Amino acid sequence: MKTWVYIDHFKGEAVSSSWEALGVGKTFGPVSALVFGSGVDALAQAAFEFGADEVLLVDDPALADFRAEPYAATLSALAQAGSPELVLLPTTFRAREMAAMSAIDLNSGVLVDVTALEMSGDELVATRPIYEGKLHEKTACSARPQFITLRGRAFPRPARQAGRTGTLTRSAAQTGALTNVEGYSAGESGVSINDAGVVVAGGRGVSNNPALGLDEKATAEKGFALVGELAALLGGAIGASRAAVDAGFIPYSHQVGQTGKVVSPDLYIAAGISGSIQHIVGIRSAKLVVAINKDAEAPIFSVARYGVVGDLFTYLPLITAAFKQRLGK
Repeated sequence: MKTWVYIDHFKGEAVSSSWEALGVGKTFGPVSALVFGSGVDALAQAAFEFGADEVLLVDDPALADFRAEPYAATLSALAQAGSPELVLLPTTFRAREMAAMSAIDLNSGVLVDVTALEMSGDELVATRPIYEGKLHEKTACSARPQFITLRGRAFPRPARQAGRTGTLTRSAAQTGALTNVEGYSAGESGVSINDAGVVVAGGRGVSNNPALGLDEKATAEKGFALVGELAALLGGAIGASRAAVDAGFIPYSHQVGQTGKVVSPDLYIAAGISGSIQHIVGIRSAKLVVAINKDAEAPIFSVARYGVVGDLFTYLPLITAAFKQRLGK
């Protein structure tokens, strides 16, 4: 099967799930990585080291900033000329938009947020969550090329082989577009919530501690400081419920759930989060969920492997202290 994998990145820094997609592509035989951007030779070399046999490199100043039109048009032109059977992409906002636009160009179809792939005879069958993650369906795309976006952390990341090389093929960009990037602001630094192996999340409960004698916002700052301390200790990311974001306690970039981000960490610690269905949708792929909540009937306990009925202001410091002792920090 002729397989291509798109390496999504920001300013040459690859999204970790791109390498996971490259590993999946290798299971179907030799794989070509697609690297688009400006000044991205180092990213092309990284693609070889993560397993690409060929890199289709499109390096053009017009691609310095992501714009869906030229990126998708470039992908469509390459696919029309190269006739891949399968194009894999990570499930990111950029890659999903590209896949959809290129599929329209090529009269094909897209399967998004796929969590497993298997061959059934000559047909590639994808598994993906439906009905807010309550069920999983197996489906296939009959058109070619088939575009498939893969959920982050649903597949193993291949080992990097320093110095590995392959065939580098340079191609031209399709630079026509109706939009321009006038500017952007950098987001928060730190571990990406999409790629994190550990997520420690706070909910509305971070603002509920009358014993502190502080107003709601000041209490929430104290609560999220505890959340952040544990996340940093474990090398993880800070998450939040929609209630905490809507209350202005933390930026939207941390929101987990149906209207935020779907995460797949090895460990998800929910502190002061009641667990609405919209939030649970975002954590169904987590391998282990730990919940801390004063309400013993909170829905979050229905998906938690371990639960503590109590005050996060009491138990988060205890958990942090225990991890410090265990990790020798």
